[in-house]
Amino acid sequence: MAKLIRKRETLLFAIIVLMIGIFSTRAADFATPDNLAGIFNDTAILIILALAQMTVILTKSIDLSVAANLAFTGMAIAMMNAAFPGLPLILLILAAVVIGAALGSINGFLVWRLEIPPIVVTLGTLTIYRGMAFVLSGGAWVNAHQMTPTFLAVPRTPILGLPVLGWVAIIIVALMYMLLRYSQFGRSAYATGGNPTAAVYAGIDTGRTKFLAFVLSGALAGLSSYLWVSRYAVAYVDIANGFELDSVAACVIGGISIAGGVGSVAGTVLGALFLGVIKNALPVIGISPFTQMAISGTVIILAVVFNARRERNRGRIILRDRAAAEVAA
Repeated sequence: MAKLIRKRETLLFAIIVLMIGIFSTRAADFATPDNLAGIFNDTAILIILALAQMTVILTKSIDLSVAANLAFTGMAIAMMNAAFPGLPLILLILAAVVIGAALGSINGFLVWRLEIPPIVVTLGTLTIYRGMAFVLSGGAWVNAHQMTPTFLAVPRTPILGLPVLGWVAIIIVALMYMLLRYSQFGRSAYATGGNPTAAVYAGIDTGRTKFLAFVLSGALAGLSSYLWVSRYAVAYVDIANGFELDSVAACVIGGISIAGGVGSVAGTVLGALFLGVIKNALPVIGISPFTQMAISGTVIILAVVFNARRERNRGRIILRDRAAAEVAA
């Protein structure tokens, strides 16, 4: 029981349940199934972007361009839908994934082949991709009346009480869990971030692993672009502005180590849901947006401190075990 309580995901889940209970005392309908399903649906895109970010962070990198990727790709497919309304929806979704993956591959190539620090690369491409969205659209918006009904309707269609958007997030969570836990890429990602030197000696191409992580991050951002544009029925240059920081925050809160190699899909999802509950609850109880930002920032700092202490303690345990082994020898 004590081991279960010490586990990060269990503790975070308990905190989320406690928050829901506290907020429901201020808003009677907050804890109803319909409202909780709505919160999950509102957080679905953040969950997908956080999983994209997690994949990159595991390799000891970071992707600050993930939301700008979403903005450019969303603008591109919205304009495609407006200009060619006869295009099948599946082609538009595939185009979004391919465009997003292509933008991610640019980040990956610069990090892999040119060995430029990921934070520098993605900070630059963040601005470039936003600028590309402006150039592509001329600063104009693509509104709901310019998009086809099918393009707009699919993510909102309810299935078993949850819109398709929420189900897509659940499917992505399951696929990412399988990929990172059971695939060669998943093992390489953890090894690349956890101990790059040992990974190289084990025959892992750490540069290629980082490249693939950025490509996967871009592909998920591309998928999210369609979900965002169709759900909110609008495309403009500044969509998802700030979501790159929210995705990092979800990872940090969920126990993903910024130093790489540590973290889980479950933790990332819970971190995103933690932010989703806060963002949905604070306006209901009358907290101003500026106070919300302060609270979110405080939570992120506390999560970083918690992660740092946990990693320091893990290091001490390793050293203690080594010392004990040497004495026994």
